[in-house]
Amino acid sequence: MSGAGRRLTTLAEAAWPEPGDGAPPPVPGYVHSRFAPLVAAVAERCLTRAYGRRPVPDGERTAVVLVSAAGDVASAAHVRATVAAGGRPGPLFFFQSVPNSVAGHVAARWELGGPVLCLAPTGDPRAEGAAEVDLLLHDGDADRALLVLIEQAPDDSGARGPGDPPGTRAVAVLLVGGDTP
Repeated sequence: MSGAGRRLTTLAEAAWPEPGDGAPPPVPGYVHSRFAPLVAAVAERCLTRAYGRRPVPDGERTAVVLVSAAGDVASAAHVRATVAAGGRPGPLFFFQSVPNSVAGHVAARWELGGPVLCLAPTGDPRAEGAAEVDLLLHDGDADRALLVLIEQAPDDSGARGPGDPPGTRAVAVLLVGGDTP
């Protein structure tokens, strides 16, 4: 829900996949799952549409709000199976199991100066994410916000080839607040 008299304006939007997309490019430090690469790819695409190239203009504070009900399903399943089999998960899984890590990666690459947070929605993900963005903008914590919505299909282990059907989709929207007339 937006604040009284306020609306959010979309400056740029992107999805993954879009026509012609295969698997998202890998992200150094993230393994096994497409979750982090998908977040990074859709964020990169959206921010590139808005700014052309990195970094954002000096002095602009852009928040990153990552919204996912389930988080990185493939990594969680891998860790669960590894532990159940008596194995030890690799150390990268502890780092990448927190969705804030990839949101922070995006913020660092683009030199975004706003807060980074993740939400696990209980209702409409886009509406809940937009409400959080509106609050950040209204409170003055950021000038703009990158809202990333992602849900990973339970079977998206990252093991499929580029021609296989995608199980995970993401959307990124760069938003700014404004007063309604």
